[in-house]
Amino acid sequence: MAAEPPAAAGSGERWAAEPAAAGGLRAPVPGRCGYFVERKKRFCKMIPAQGRRFCGEHGHQEEENDRKRIPCPLDPKHTVYEDQLQKHLKKCNSREKPKPQLPISSLSKEELEDLIRKLKKASNGLKPILKDQTLSHQALQEALNDPKNGESAFKHLKQQASILGNMEKLHLLGSGRCFIEFGAGRGKLSHWVDIALQDAENVHFLLVERATTRFKVDGKHRKRDCIFERLQVDIQHLCLNKVPILEREKLPVVGIGKHLCGAATDLALRCLVESYLTQYDERNEEPSPKRFKSDKTDTAFNSSTDERSGKNVSENWKPVAGIVIALCCHHRCQWKHYVGREFFRTVGLGPVEFNYFQRMTSWATCGMRETITEASTIDAKTKDQSSDTEEHDQVSNKIECSSDSLQGLLTVEERKQIGRLCKLLIDHGRIRYLQQRGYNAALQYYTDSTVSLENVLLTAVPSQSSVPQPTA
Repeated sequence: MAAEPPAAAGSGERWAAEPAAAGGLRAPVPGRCGYFVERKKRFCKMIPAQGRRFCGEHGHQEEENDRKRIPCPLDPKHTVYEDQLQKHLKKCNSREKPKPQLPISSLSKEELEDLIRKLKKASNGLKPILKDQTLSHQALQEALNDPKNGESAFKHLKQQASILGNMEKLHLLGSGRCFIEFGAGRGKLSHWVDIALQDAENVHFLLVERATTRFKVDGKHRKRDCIFERLQVDIQHLCLNKVPILEREKLPVVGIGKHLCGAATDLALRCLVESYLTQYDERNEEPSPKRFKSDKTDTAFNSSTDERSGKNVSENWKPVAGIVIALCCHHRCQWKHYVGREFFRTVGLGPVEFNYFQRMTSWATCGMRETITEASTIDAKTKDQSSDTEEHDQVSNKIECSSDSLQGLLTVEERKQIGRLCKLLIDHGRIRYLQQRGYNAALQYYTDSTVSLENVLLTAVPSQSSVPQPTA
């Protein structure tokens, strides 16, 4: 056998790492990385850790060599690692896409009439006219009488005053409370609750808002003894039993919100009634809240389950003292988050009907705006209503609000009545959800429709008398 030609001076390593002319690739230099660098036509010269074939840079290659790739069951034209199949199926571009919802205008006259029949049958027995609970609170009297506040500011102040008045009527304003404002925005509702509780002790505020907010009013309360903490997190990811202040203080909470849009209301109810009520169960299904911002505490979520279960918890203690939420934007509700699904099923309805009904809720307010336009009464009050509509995004609903899309099928007045009935049915599902979980829940008007087209308030308090009463 012919001897191997000698290596050129200074190129011994290079010769040992290059591909051989016969029989594929020559083995790498002993003690060096076994990864062949195609671009350089040689093996990597790095030294791997003891017992490993590849260096840290190419360590993934060793794992990949041992993993099996299989054809994707959705599209065999590409392959996927077998142990990553389930994860891949959720994001594969060949997966079945959700079918787009057909607009209401695409329904035939018979289909629309059948849908309306189902709506009226399911809502049979529900009172279409709610009780008027328009109240006020002395904490806002000075601001309400201030002539410097314009029409828009006055409108919001009247709503906030009525929300506080309803909270006071339900005995939810007092010491030893943690008020959680969902969809807090600038935190104005919590601001007025704090003003109303100037003499109260041991009061905490948690302001939940997923978006970054400018011009927050939290800073006005830093000199006071109460604690304002802002939680930048999506409500569906909020686990109240992991919030340090609630773990530490074990205070009854009051959930509040002003115009909590669509699915956010359902997420807030589920967060309060399900997540927080099971705070002593060992459940880790939800991810922890992120980006907590607090001036008073930055305690990590490291309290152990043993510490929580070791607390002296009364069997009659109700962690949620009450819920007061001004509802809005029913057209943004989602079946997957809706808490009244069980109620819908009991009346013979499902996700298909829900998706139509939630879009038809816009008729309740669109009809009002059209009536105003037809009457040509665009004065300062009407402009104020328009600004209220803009506050709660109705852009996605323009098609459903268009009178042209339903020309000849329904009058404006009929659409208004159907829209109100859809809203009532969706809200009643929320009431039934709370009642089944031991709450006295109710819907009421909390302000006039000339102040806000979205003027329904949902309230709930535990039905048992074991709730800690507020102290003076």
